[in-house]
Amino acid sequence: MKKLISSLVVIGCIASVSLSAEDAPKKKGPSPEMKALNKEMLAKYDADKDGKISKEERASFSPEDKAKMRAANGNGEGPKKKQKDS
Repeated sequence: MKKLISSLVVIGCIASVSLSAEDAPKKKGPSPEMKALNKEMLAKYDADKDGKISKEERASFSPEDKAKMRAANGNGEGPKKKQKDS
């Protein structure tokens, strides 16, 4: 009887964990508008044509393009920078 009860408790725990994992919010990718803007900025500012915007290339963004990127990001601040753990 104890084995049956403990087995049911374990099965219940496993079921609750798997159900809560399904309810977790999914990560959203960039919107189609953001993808188009990224493609536009890459074509305009990628001087060395490596497919990436370097710090130097980013520094050459016009104020209008910086404002576009901030507006597209939705928070008026631009992309979030990773904070270093000190």
